[in-house]
Amino acid sequence: MTSDARKSMLHGILLITLFSCAAFYIADFEFVRKLSFSPLIIGIILGMLYANSLRNNLPETWAPGIKFCSKQILRLGIILYGFRLTFQSVISVGAEAIVIDLIIVALTLAIGIAAGRLMKMDKDISLLTATGSAICGAAAVLGAESVIRPQPYKTAVAVSTVVIFGTVAMFVYPSLYNSGAIPLDETGMGVYTGSTLHEVAHVVGAGNAMGSNISDIAIIVKMIRVILLAPALLVMSLFTGDRQVRGEKRRITIPWFAFGFIAVIGFNSLGLLPASIVKFINDFDTFLLTMAMTALGAETSIEKFRQAGAKPFLLAAILFLWLTGGGYILARSLGPLL
Repeated sequence: MTSDARKSMLHGILLITLFSCAAFYIADFEFVRKLSFSPLIIGIILGMLYANSLRNNLPETWAPGIKFCSKQILRLGIILYGFRLTFQSVISVGAEAIVIDLIIVALTLAIGIAAGRLMKMDKDISLLTATGSAICGAAAVLGAESVIRPQPYKTAVAVSTVVIFGTVAMFVYPSLYNSGAIPLDETGMGVYTGSTLHEVAHVVGAGNAMGSNISDIAIIVKMIRVILLAPALLVMSLFTGDRQVRGEKRRITIPWFAFGFIAVIGFNSLGLLPASIVKFINDFDTFLLTMAMTALGAETSIEKFRQAGAKPFLLAAILFLWLTGGGYILARSLGPLL
């Protein structure tokens, strides 16, 4: 890479960095905090605004820097995400939460893929949407994006649908619970919330609206789903490898960052780092993921949303109904048996 190319690439990275700083600033607004919109979500919105306004007026030589943020920085962000988890927290909630999470993740992926096929949807969008709904929202979509390598707009479409329905659920769950419409005790409601809501931010927002006892359980259960991202990506890589020319063997893309994710969880479980350092790493990781989301948004135009059509939103709606209904049935029926 020449000196001029490196400078142009740096310009693209700096642009995304500035947008990400703006995303953090906006996410701190009072009304944005009430919506529990993380900087990641604000970042993709800012990126999309840029893509549909100023993108054509800036040098195309900046594009490699934007792509670097959506690829390499994304993978580093997924690895460092492991500092939010420990294996001890997983064990503390017992078999109930682990079994329900496994069932929810497996069935959500299966339903999403099957429904996508029935609707003759783009395979990448249906898999990304199913992964985001099944595991941990935008972070899971980003993880799957690194494995299947779709066009950037497909990732943005999947993130948008997951965020929309996750946000709806974040307000619906507390309303139903506080009104007595969901007859679960605090433990059951915590497991239900953590095993079915899309984003970590959604779980935090809904849990806080229902009380600290529910919130604590919900967050741990949600983090178990986050851990399932690594094995899900490994399995995904076996079925989404690139096919070569006729007669040649299939090449499998191994998501090495998934191993890094698990290794970081193991290291964090040892408790060797002070809490202040772990907090700094988590804040830095959120910034990296915000950069990745912003970069993906910067490659997404409204025209590409039109190209995707209404089917991705219909699929996300189907998965939302499954998670709220099927998750409740599982939490109510399996809970007492475990």
